[in-house]
Amino acid sequence: MAQPVETIAQLFYQAVERDLPDALASKQNGAFVPIPHRELRARVEHLALALERRGLRMGDRVAFMSENRPEWAIADFACAILGLPDVTIYATLNAGQAAFILRDSESRWVLCSNREQLDKVLAHWGSLPALEAAVLMDGELPEGTGRTLLRWSDLIAEGEAQVDRRPLVRQWGMERKPDDLLTLIYTSGTTADPKGAMLTHGNLVSNVLAAAGVVKIEPGERAMSFLPLTHIFERMAGHFLMFHVGAAIYYAESVQTVAEDLLLVRPTLLASVPRIYEKIFARIYDTVSAGGILKRLIFHWAMLAGRQAAPYLMKGQEPPSWKGMWYRTAQKVVFEKIRQRTGGRIKFAISGGAPLGPKVMSFFWIIGLPILEGYGLTETSPVITVNRPGEVVPGCVGRPLYETWNGRPFLRIAEDGEILCQGPNVMTGYWKNEAATREAIDADGYFHTGDIGHLDDQGRLYITDRKKELIVTSGGKKVAPQPIENQLKGDKYISQAVLIGDKRNYITALVVPNFDSLVRWAGYKKLQFRSHADLVQNPLVMAKLMSRIERVNAELSNYERIKKIAILDHEMTLEGGQLTPSLKVKRRVVNEMYGGLIESLYLEPKGDSEAH
Repeated sequence: MAQPVETIAQLFYQAVERDLPDALASKQNGAFVPIPHRELRARVEHLALALERRGLRMGDRVAFMSENRPEWAIADFACAILGLPDVTIYATLNAGQAAFILRDSESRWVLCSNREQLDKVLAHWGSLPALEAAVLMDGELPEGTGRTLLRWSDLIAEGEAQVDRRPLVRQWGMERKPDDLLTLIYTSGTTADPKGAMLTHGNLVSNVLAAAGVVKIEPGERAMSFLPLTHIFERMAGHFLMFHVGAAIYYAESVQTVAEDLLLVRPTLLASVPRIYEKIFARIYDTVSAGGILKRLIFHWAMLAGRQAAPYLMKGQEPPSWKGMWYRTAQKVVFEKIRQRTGGRIKFAISGGAPLGPKVMSFFWIIGLPILEGYGLTETSPVITVNRPGEVVPGCVGRPLYETWNGRPFLRIAEDGEILCQGPNVMTGYWKNEAATREAIDADGYFHTGDIGHLDDQGRLYITDRKKELIVTSGGKKVAPQPIENQLKGDKYISQAVLIGDKRNYITALVVPNFDSLVRWAGYKKLQFRSHADLVQNPLVMAKLMSRIERVNAELSNYERIKKIAILDHEMTLEGGQLTPSLKVKRRVVNEMYGGLIESLYLEPKGDSEAH
């Protein structure tokens, strides 16, 4: 009988007993190379021995600045065994942002994937008094820095040389306690100074076990990992959960190579944020639009069959009689070809990190790629609610993981609509920030999520919006932007949309077109243009996009309707600073970055734009 798992160290040692041939795999020279459980355990223990011999002790922080790769997972488990809280830093952050986290966390060591990451550290090392050493995973170490720099391979060799001490590592791991600090994850919001959420072994393990009880995953499944492991969603669902249940983890080479890597890996499971699903959705529709009239007619016929079947599919039921026959035919003729582009073996996908539009959710269920959407935050390890198989409702993020915890509701809705949570998954607080901790966790122990939502009569949660992102017009009307933005992004001509209107007397929007669809339409219309910037200036383009906006407006109250738009000629990106690492819009940054453009939408007389 397996011992109950209470720490990540115990989770690791229980998982490697499966002795699978491909615990992890990464792409090398165009092919995926697996690492068996046995070899993974050896590498983890060798690293742990080297770190311990070099003087790192329980409680010392070790920072990671790396893309997804086996070394990330190896270091994560080694640190968990030794009781070294790891500080995960997005590889996409600039040198100043990374230095703030290194300094605030007082990290003693930092592990860097390549010279680009190491150079960020070297540029600010003088302002990092706690930092003692940096480790480079790939590439040559620079000379003459005057700093303690180590190669990853040399560190592993130091551990290999201590073979007689290797049994000690498991002993160290068994000394870990559920309350031990496992990791510091700095929230990626829009403020200049992010806060470090303190998550314990018990926080993550409780979430892994609860999620495994809800979403049944069999040993031997294959998951493809492409979200940053720094993100709590990937860390729990794509890393610890998959490891615990015995699923092999294959690291995509990059987000850009996901389409190619899906065909090589042929995964059975996926976990992603909505932006990735939105892009796949748009790409499929673009491909259909570019085809001939017969291809388009067949696709739209199949989608009609799918929409008839979708309510049954989401309840785990077979569509009845003629609906079922029609849908099965559509599967064979159309949807199976689409599924083959993802490797053809995906049983289900998980979505989290931001709301997934109902239209996109329904589309994936129709084509035979079921998505289970969940909800949570970094501070809650992260999952609070999840859609159970057979209970899926588009626009709903499912029921709470627990009904009660310690005799009180696990999740409750405050009087102002804010979602509150208390339970084993809630962080202990923010690192060195008692004021922020007191603001986030009330005297009753409930974490205030900052999200507005409501429960239906089945106990399922619906997210309305972020509390601080609600638009309050000058007429006092409250508008929740996210649901409207999700509706807009369901249109084939719109890739991104950000609603504007706080303290103003009507709603406007910044819109990024889906340029594949827009350029194709412009070709039909024989519009002349030299660039995307040139194209979006054409009055006919503005009229076209406003006609698509009006389709959404027709379903909204007058005060929610978008009166004007500004069209951007470029996508908002993580690299551009407009998106968080989980690909959510940084509204404050967008308002500042496009301030002049936004003001231009409010220069003309407003008339009676505000409804009372």
